Amino acid sequence: MNCYVVFLVLTISFTQSAKILGVYPFPSYSHYKLGDSIFKELAKRGHEVTVISPYKEKHLPHNFKQVLVEDLIEKSKEMKASLIDQINHNILEKVIWLDRMGITFTELALSHPNVKKFLHEKHNFDLVIFHQFMSDAYNGFCSHFNAPCVAVCSMTAPGFINRKVANPGSPSYVPQLFVNYPANMNFVQRFYNTFTYILTEASHFLILRPNQNKLLQTYFPNAPHLDDLYYNISLILVNSHVSINDVSPFLPNVIQIAGAHIDEPQPLQPELQKYLDNAKDGVIFFSMGSNLKSTDFDNKKRDAILKVFSKLKQKVLWKWEDESLLNKPDNVKISSWFPQQDILAHPNTVLFITHGGMMSTIEAVYNGVPVLGIPVFSDQGLNMIRAELAGYGKYVFYKDLEEKSFGTALNEMLSNPSFKKNALRRSFIMKDQAVKPLDNAIYWIEYVLRHRGAPHLKSAALNLSWYQYLLLDPIIFNIKFLFSNNSRYC
Repeated sequence: MNCYVVFLVLTISFTQSAKILGVYPFPSYSHYKLGDSIFKELAKRGHEVTVISPYKEKHLPHNFKQVLVEDLIEKSKEMKASLIDQINHNILEKVIWLDRMGITFTELALSHPNVKKFLHEKHNFDLVIFHQFMSDAYNGFCSHFNAPCVAVCSMTAPGFINRKVANPGSPSYVPQLFVNYPANMNFVQRFYNTFTYILTEASHFLILRPNQNKLLQTYFPNAPHLDDLYYNISLILVNSHVSINDVSPFLPNVIQIAGAHIDEPQPLQPELQKYLDNAKDGVIFFSMGSNLKSTDFDNKKRDAILKVFSKLKQKVLWKWEDESLLNKPDNVKISSWFPQQDILAHPNTVLFITHGGMMSTIEAVYNGVPVLGIPVFSDQGLNMIRAELAGYGKYVFYKDLEEKSFGTALNEMLSNPSFKKNALRRSFIMKDQAVKPLDNAIYWIEYVLRHRGAPHLKSAALNLSWYQYLLLDPIIFNIKFLFSNNSRYC
């Protein structure tokens, strides 16, 4: 018994003093928020944390350092301004655009003077945690510091996550990133989903992977080929949960942590608190997230939204990134920023109008608030289709947004209590977990530290080539065997 206590003390002592590098330079605050929550919790638990980040933090503890790449935010503005144009792209253009965007921002991060300086300095790390978003060259940090890798994905686990750890995800029932179909697909939907899967894999192997390897060899000159590092990931933390996602298989080293970024509600500013408290008919909160901007809506769609709002008895808080809004009704209050989580936690918030991003969806479900989605790109359409099937949401795609479609969906959600009931049901499912999501993330990160990379969690499928994984070699052998035997009797 005494030996066990000594072992436990030594284990806790080791994990509390680990040196951890966070690689999170992608200039999207919604993506960054999840990683930031993890890093700050690790620092709170005694680890020494260094994070490559575009977002400068204030009042950091002594054991939390930043390598800043702030100018990446400015360089991302053109990309963010073009996001609404995604509605006009076909599936091939969307897939290639995402891969090329990943290549661009990976290079911008690795070529940044502060990152290059950091890599030339002498540092030792016990673990590297990096943001996995079309950024395979970041495996070079793990090789450079000879440390185990943990990847964090701010979305659910699409193909570019599954292939890293050989996690099963058949396109027969697992929707691809750009496919707005439910898990229960008919033949046509399965055909299109499989077609998209093939396009995604082709783009990955023909465009993303070779270019990411070039970046790896350029900025980590002593690193092996990407093919030798690609599967060197001990753990993947994915922003998913059965309360918001379809049921699909996960290997032991793929951990669901949806809700890990959610904080306890904070007091609102007095003016905003009074606005929400006095809303006897409720408040509608409207935000298109941290990447899309409401000010990028064309005038026709903006005016359609305002006409619908002007007929409501509810108050509206609209995240509008400008000082003024033409023809704004009296029941609409605008601001370039609102404390989203705290507003969603207020009991008078009756509806959340959102772009349908994963982080916003999680926050709405956690607080039991129905969602009306205006999806534009990426996984937003899929998230909102899942919300509608679960009964806590509806959606109107941006390209279909007009006064009638938007007004019909909005008024149905305000008048039908089943949306709130289903939102609360989903909230209960999300909160009914043995371990809080953030605690779960920290446990598994420290597990990897304790077990020196935890190689025992890795699937044997990683040792197979693609044709072996698909059983093509035994299938062909069996076909030849059957034909050769049948020929004897002809």
